[in-house]
Amino acid sequence: MMQGKSQNEKRMIASLQGDEEDFYPNAASDEAQVLARIAENVKENLRLLGENPEREGLLRTPERVAKALMYLTSGYRCDPREILLSAVFHEKYDEMVLVKDIEVFSMCEHHMLPFFGKAHVAYIPNGKIVGLSKIPRVVDVYARRLQVQERMTQEIRDIIEEVLEPKGVAVVIEAKHLCMIMRGVEKQNSITTTSAMSGEFLKNSATRSEFMRLIKSFN
Repeated sequence: MMQGKSQNEKRMIASLQGDEEDFYPNAASDEAQVLARIAENVKENLRLLGENPEREGLLRTPERVAKALMYLTSGYRCDPREILLSAVFHEKYDEMVLVKDIEVFSMCEHHMLPFFGKAHVAYIPNGKIVGLSKIPRVVDVYARRLQVQERMTQEIRDIIEEVLEPKGVAVVIEAKHLCMIMRGVEKQNSITTTSAMSGEFLKNSATRSEFMRLIKSFN
């Protein structure tokens, strides 16, 4: 799959697949090199925008932006399967498990502007449950990538379904997108809601209604 691709393309693919160790044998020094290259590009972008990157207020801005971008895309370097598999327990509980109001901060892949809001994630166990903290961690993994909200909603559903093999999964995300608020249509009060469901949440309207009622309660 890697044959005929440049080193940069190979690194990008490896990062997306979680195999970056193949290209970063010395993680600390290689990360420093990546940060330095990003910072240099940020400095050049400031010049192209008509700014002076040497003025006092911008002297360390390129390095800060580089570190921020690495953090905000750290989900590429995490494996959500490993997170879930680290805390799977066999239990007979077979009612809905819901973790709601999970804070979400992500970056729109179209404009690289933030979108933020809340995720609500539920599943119906089929002999296996997962440590509750792992669900917000999985949400963070997918949020800390360049994203579209629609895909992120499906990715969270799919990984829980794959690892836990539950009777059903439901994910709803409600978010505000700065690409719609501070540019473009400039609709400051707009909220985008996406949902992805499977199993009992799709087949059983009562189960779906219970989920929707629970995520709206106590708000």
